[in-house]
Amino acid sequence: MSVSRVSATRVALAGGIAVSSVMLLSGTAFAHVSVQPQGEAAKGGYATVNIKVPNERDNASTVKLEVNFPLDHPLASVMPQPIPGWKAEVTKSKLSKPLELHGKKINEAVSKVTWTADGSKIGPGQFQQFPLSLGQLPEDTDELVLKAIQTYDNKEVVRWIEEQKEGSEEPQNPAPVLKLSAASADHHGGGAAPSASASAGTDEKAGHDDKAAGHEETASASSATDTTARVLGVVGILAGVAGVAFGVLAGRRRSA
Repeated sequence: MSVSRVSATRVALAGGIAVSSVMLLSGTAFAHVSVQPQGEAAKGGYATVNIKVPNERDNASTVKLEVNFPLDHPLASVMPQPIPGWKAEVTKSKLSKPLELHGKKINEAVSKVTWTADGSKIGPGQFQQFPLSLGQLPEDTDELVLKAIQTYDNKEVVRWIEEQKEGSEEPQNPAPVLKLSAASADHHGGGAAPSASASAGTDEKAGHDDKAAGHEETASASSATDTTARVLGVVGILAGVAGVAFGVLAGRRRSA
Protein backbone atom coordinates (compact mmCIF):
# COMPACT_ATOMS: atom_id res chain seq x y z
CA MET A 1 0.00 0.00 0.00
CA SER A 2 1.38 3.43 -0.99
CA VAL A 3 2.14 6.21 1.51
CA SER A 4 -0.60 8.43 0.07
CA ARG A 5 -3.17 5.64 0.38
CA VAL A 6 -2.17 5.04 4.05
CA SER A 7 -2.51 8.77 4.78
CA ALA A 8 -5.96 8.89 3.18
CA THR A 9 -7.06 5.88 5.22
CA ARG A 10 -5.90 7.53 8.43
CA VAL A 11 -7.77 10.74 7.57
CA ALA A 12 -10.97 8.77 6.93
CA LEU A 13 -10.66 6.89 10.21
CA ALA A 14 -9.94 10.07 12.17
CA GLY A 15 -12.93 11.80 10.62
CA GLY A 16 -15.23 8.90 11.48
CA ILE A 17 -14.02 8.75 15.08
CA ALA A 18 -14.42 12.52 15.51
CA VAL A 19 -17.96 12.48 14.13
CA SER A 20 -18.90 9.62 16.45
CA SER A 21 -17.41 11.45 19.44
CA VAL A 22 -19.34 14.63 18.72
CA MET A 23 -22.61 12.76 18.38
CA LEU A 24 -21.97 10.73 21.53
CA LEU A 25 -21.13 13.77 23.66
CA SER A 26 -24.09 15.79 22.40
CA GLY A 27 -26.44 12.93 23.32
CA THR A 28 -25.20 12.39 26.89
CA ALA A 29 -24.29 15.90 28.05
CA PHE A 30 -27.58 16.45 29.84
CA ALA A 31 -28.22 12.95 31.17
CA HIS A 32 -27.59 13.75 34.84
CA VAL A 33 -30.02 14.25 37.69
CA SER A 34 -30.03 18.02 38.26
CA VAL A 35 -31.75 20.77 40.26
CA GLN A 36 -33.13 23.82 38.47
CA PRO A 37 -34.54 26.88 40.29
CA GLN A 38 -37.75 28.40 38.98
CA GLY A 39 -36.82 32.06 39.14
CA GLU A 40 -34.47 33.30 41.84
CA ALA A 41 -32.88 31.22 44.60
CA ALA A 42 -31.51 33.98 46.82
CA LYS A 43 -29.70 33.56 50.10
CA GLY A 44 -32.03 34.05 53.06
CA GLY A 45 -35.11 33.70 50.86
CA TYR A 46 -37.48 31.04 49.56
CA ALA A 47 -37.44 29.30 46.19
CA THR A 48 -39.24 26.78 44.05
CA VAL A 49 -36.98 24.26 42.32
CA ASN A 50 -37.37 21.25 40.05
CA ILE A 51 -35.38 18.06 40.50
CA LYS A 52 -34.98 16.86 36.90
CA VAL A 53 -34.56 13.09 36.53
CA PRO A 54 -33.80 11.58 33.11
CA ASN A 55 -34.06 7.83 32.52
CA GLU A 56 -30.66 6.65 31.28
CA ARG A 57 -31.49 2.99 30.63
CA ASP A 58 -32.95 1.41 27.50
CA ASN A 59 -34.30 -1.66 29.29
CA ALA A 60 -35.47 -0.33 32.68
CA SER A 61 -37.66 2.38 34.19
CA THR A 62 -37.01 4.68 37.16
CA VAL A 63 -39.34 3.88 40.06
CA LYS A 64 -37.76 5.72 42.99
CA LEU A 65 -35.83 8.91 43.72
CA GLU A 66 -34.25 9.99 46.99
CA VAL A 67 -32.91 13.53 47.44
CA ASN A 68 -30.81 14.34 50.51
CA PHE A 69 -30.44 17.80 52.04
CA PRO A 70 -27.30 18.98 53.87
CA LEU A 71 -27.77 19.37 57.62
CA ASP A 72 -24.78 21.69 57.90
CA HIS A 73 -26.92 24.21 56.00
CA PRO A 74 -30.38 23.07 57.14
CA LEU A 75 -33.71 24.02 55.59
CA ALA A 76 -36.66 24.36 57.95
CA SER A 77 -39.20 24.00 55.15
CA VAL A 78 -39.10 21.56 52.22
CA MET A 79 -42.49 20.89 50.62
CA PRO A 80 -42.95 18.60 47.59
CA GLN A 81 -45.63 19.38 45.04
CA PRO A 82 -48.02 16.44 44.49
CA ILE A 83 -47.29 14.50 41.28
CA PRO A 84 -49.85 12.06 39.88
CA GLY A 85 -48.53 8.51 40.03
CA TRP A 86 -45.86 9.27 42.64
CA LYS A 87 -45.88 9.15 46.44
CA ALA A 88 -43.66 11.65 48.30
CA GLU A 89 -42.28 11.13 51.81
CA VAL A 90 -40.49 13.87 53.78
CA THR A 91 -37.95 12.81 56.42
CA LYS A 92 -36.76 15.16 59.18
CA SER A 93 -33.72 14.88 61.45
CA LYS A 94 -32.74 16.48 64.75
CA LEU A 95 -30.32 19.39 64.58
CA SER A 96 -27.30 19.67 66.83
CA LYS A 97 -27.73 23.44 66.70
CA PRO A 98 -31.34 24.75 66.55
CA LEU A 99 -32.40 27.11 63.78
CA GLU A 100 -34.07 30.43 64.48
CA LEU A 101 -36.79 31.27 61.98
CA HIS A 102 -39.32 34.09 62.33
CA GLY A 103 -38.49 34.39 66.01
CA LYS A 104 -38.96 30.68 66.70
CA LYS A 105 -36.37 28.02 67.43
CA ILE A 106 -36.52 24.94 65.22
CA ASN A 107 -34.89 21.76 66.50
CA GLU A 108 -35.25 19.64 63.35
CA ALA A 109 -34.95 20.08 59.61
CA VAL A 110 -35.76 18.12 56.47
CA SER A 111 -32.92 15.71 55.66
CA LYS A 112 -34.50 13.73 52.82
CA VAL A 113 -37.41 13.60 50.37
CA THR A 114 -38.24 10.27 48.73
CA TRP A 115 -40.53 9.81 45.73
CA THR A 116 -41.78 6.29 45.02
CA ALA A 117 -43.67 5.27 41.90
CA ASP A 118 -47.35 4.70 42.68
CA GLY A 119 -48.87 3.84 39.31
CA SER A 120 -46.29 5.71 37.22
CA LYS A 121 -42.67 5.30 36.06
CA ILE A 122 -39.99 7.18 34.16
CA GLY A 123 -39.58 5.03 31.07
CA PRO A 124 -36.67 4.78 28.61
CA GLY A 125 -36.22 8.02 26.68
CA GLN A 126 -38.26 10.00 29.23
CA PHE A 127 -37.64 12.36 32.14
CA GLN A 128 -39.66 13.60 35.12
CA GLN A 129 -39.50 16.81 37.15
CA PHE A 130 -40.12 16.76 40.90
CA PRO A 131 -41.02 20.28 42.16
CA LEU A 132 -40.05 21.42 45.65
CA SER A 133 -40.63 24.58 47.69
CA LEU A 134 -37.52 25.37 49.76
CA GLY A 135 -36.83 27.84 52.56
CA GLN A 136 -35.42 29.59 54.31
CA LEU A 137 -32.28 29.32 52.16
CA PRO A 138 -28.99 29.67 54.08
CA GLU A 139 -26.97 32.89 53.94
CA ASP A 140 -23.56 31.41 54.75
CA THR A 141 -22.99 29.40 51.56
CA ASP A 142 -23.10 29.92 47.80
CA GLU A 143 -24.61 26.54 46.97
CA LEU A 144 -26.48 23.53 48.28
CA VAL A 145 -25.38 20.03 47.27
CA LEU A 146 -28.44 17.79 47.05
CA LYS A 147 -27.16 14.22 46.77
CA ALA A 148 -29.63 11.98 44.93
CA ILE A 149 -30.18 8.23 44.59
CA GLN A 150 -32.05 6.89 41.54
CA THR A 151 -33.55 3.38 41.55
CA TYR A 152 -34.68 1.39 38.50
CA ASP A 153 -37.27 -1.38 38.35
CA ASN A 154 -34.52 -3.93 37.63
CA LYS A 155 -33.08 -3.13 41.11
CA GLU A 156 -30.19 -1.08 39.71
CA VAL A 157 -29.26 1.90 41.90
CA VAL A 158 -27.39 4.96 40.62
CA ARG A 159 -25.92 7.27 43.26
CA TRP A 160 -25.64 10.90 42.14
CA ILE A 161 -23.45 11.87 45.09
CA GLU A 162 -20.04 12.86 43.70
CA GLU A 163 -19.12 16.48 44.41
CA GLN A 164 -17.37 18.59 41.80
CA LYS A 165 -13.85 19.61 42.84
CA GLU A 166 -12.56 22.97 41.64
CA GLY A 167 -10.23 22.64 38.67
CA SER A 168 -11.05 18.99 38.01
CA GLU A 169 -13.23 17.28 35.42
CA GLU A 170 -16.89 16.60 36.10
CA PRO A 171 -17.31 13.30 37.97
CA GLN A 172 -19.18 10.40 36.41
CA ASN A 173 -22.17 10.71 38.76
CA PRO A 174 -22.21 14.36 39.89
CA ALA A 175 -24.50 15.43 42.73
CA PRO A 176 -27.15 18.03 41.85
CA VAL A 177 -26.07 21.51 42.98
CA LEU A 178 -28.38 24.45 43.67
CA LYS A 179 -26.54 27.73 43.13
CA LEU A 180 -27.63 30.55 45.44
CA SER A 181 -27.69 34.17 44.34
CA ALA A 182 -26.96 37.20 46.51
CA ALA A 183 -29.50 37.98 49.22
CA SER A 184 -32.33 40.22 48.07
CA ALA A 185 -33.25 43.40 49.95
CA ASP A 186 -36.41 41.90 51.49
CA HIS A 187 -34.78 38.47 52.15
CA HIS A 188 -37.75 36.75 50.57
CA GLY A 189 -36.12 35.53 47.38
CA GLY A 190 -38.16 34.32 44.42
CA GLY A 191 -40.74 32.27 46.33
CA ALA A 192 -42.32 34.88 48.60
CA ALA A 193 -45.33 37.09 47.95
CA PRO A 194 -44.86 40.91 48.09
CA SER A 195 -45.81 42.68 51.32
CA ALA A 196 -48.77 45.03 51.60
CA SER A 197 -46.51 48.10 51.75
CA ALA A 198 -44.89 47.11 48.46
CA SER A 199 -48.13 46.38 46.59
CA ALA A 200 -48.29 49.86 45.06
CA GLY A 201 -45.16 49.20 43.01
CA THR A 202 -45.96 45.61 42.10
CA ASP A 203 -47.32 46.30 38.62
CA GLU A 204 -44.39 48.49 37.64
CA LYS A 205 -41.86 45.95 38.97
CA ALA A 206 -43.69 43.14 37.18
CA GLY A 207 -43.41 45.06 33.92
CA HIS A 208 -39.67 45.42 34.33
CA ASP A 209 -39.37 41.76 35.31
CA ASP A 210 -41.32 40.67 32.21
CA LYS A 211 -39.03 42.71 29.97
CA ALA A 212 -35.94 41.29 31.68
CA ALA A 213 -37.31 37.78 31.37
CA GLY A 214 -37.96 38.35 27.68
CA HIS A 215 -34.38 39.49 27.12
CA GLU A 216 -33.07 36.47 29.06
CA GLU A 217 -35.23 34.06 27.04
CA THR A 218 -34.05 35.65 23.78
CA ALA A 219 -30.42 35.40 24.89
CA SER A 220 -30.89 31.76 25.95
CA ALA A 221 -32.54 30.88 22.65
CA SER A 222 -29.75 32.60 20.71
CA SER A 223 -27.11 30.78 22.75
CA ALA A 224 -28.81 27.41 22.21
CA THR A 225 -29.13 28.09 18.47
CA ASP A 226 -25.50 29.14 18.25
CA THR A 227 -24.33 26.01 20.09
CA THR A 228 -26.43 23.75 17.86
CA ALA A 229 -25.11 25.48 14.75
CA ARG A 230 -21.52 25.01 15.88
CA VAL A 231 -22.01 21.31 16.60
CA LEU A 232 -23.71 20.76 13.24
CA GLY A 233 -20.95 22.74 11.54
CA VAL A 234 -18.26 20.56 13.11
CA VAL A 235 -20.15 17.40 12.14
CA GLY A 236 -20.52 18.68 8.58
CA ILE A 237 -16.83 19.51 8.27
CA LEU A 238 -15.76 16.14 9.62
CA ALA A 239 -18.22 14.33 7.39
CA GLY A 240 -16.81 16.26 4.44
CA VAL A 241 -13.27 15.25 5.34
CA ALA A 242 -14.35 11.62 5.56
CA GLY A 243 -16.06 11.91 2.16
CA VAL A 244 -12.96 13.39 0.51
CA ALA A 245 -10.85 10.59 1.97
CA PHE A 246 -13.28 8.01 0.65
CA GLY A 247 -13.13 9.61 -2.79
CA VAL A 248 -9.35 9.50 -2.77
CA LEU A 249 -9.39 5.81 -1.86
CA ALA A 250 -11.94 5.05 -4.58
CA GLY A 251 -9.84 6.93 -7.17
CA ARG A 252 -6.71 5.06 -6.18
CA ARG A 253 -8.48 1.73 -6.54
CA ARG A 254 -9.78 2.57 -10.03
CA SER A 255 -6.37 3.74 -11.20
CA ALA A 256 -4.82 0.55 -9.79
